[in-house]
Amino acid sequence: MSTRVATTADAAGRPLRDVVYAALRDELMNGDIKFGERLTEPKLSARFGISRTPIREALTVLCSDGLLRREEYGFSPVRPSIPLIRDLYELRITLELGGIQRAISNPAVRHDHALLEAERASWLELQADPPEQEPGFVVRDEEFHVTLLTAAGNAELVRALQSVNSRIRHVRMYDFMVNNRIETTITEHLAILDAVLADDLPLAYRLLHTHIGESLDVVLERVTRAIAAMSMATE
Repeated sequence: MSTRVATTADAAGRPLRDVVYAALRDELMNGDIKFGERLTEPKLSARFGISRTPIREALTVLCSDGLLRREEYGFSPVRPSIPLIRDLYELRITLELGGIQRAISNPAVRHDHALLEAERASWLELQADPPEQEPGFVVRDEEFHVTLLTAAGNAELVRALQSVNSRIRHVRMYDFMVNNRIETTITEHLAILDAVLADDLPLAYRLLHTHIGESLDVVLERVTRAIAAMSMATE
């Protein structure tokens, strides 16, 4: 990384804000930054050898992600709440399955096949050329689930899911730190889409339920490990 204050990008052309964000995000999610540790712009600016502006921008995004909280002097890691994560995942499952259930219960409700065909084409492209393991993949994953629910035709369910997504995004990123989780996710998403497009809604319901449940298991395991690491560092 360049040490010139005026530099706005690293050697790979990435904005320095993104470089700092990725480095701190990974440290936070791996438990390398202990609870109670104070992150400040001056210290991070000296560490990365850059001006405070990209540091400030990166910290703002990390706060938005829910990984950091602003303190009186600087920022500190947020301790995830396992009970809250479980509750929000339960709500997420209820909302997402509700989209399929309303189509099962009411023959007049039909999914928007054109929307789902376009989504399927996008995921086939990802299957042909999977991205590298990256926590930020959570954003693309969210888009799939929002699109699937949107196709069921209830805008209020969609708005509720988007609200839940914003509250669990910081822990859902852990799902994509595990080997092959992106490839597995792509395969499962395509299977769900194929079931809905084939009007086999009971199968789609079961596949979606299993898919979200497996994600929760991975997330809880990774979050618990990170909490333990961050807590041990304070002792």
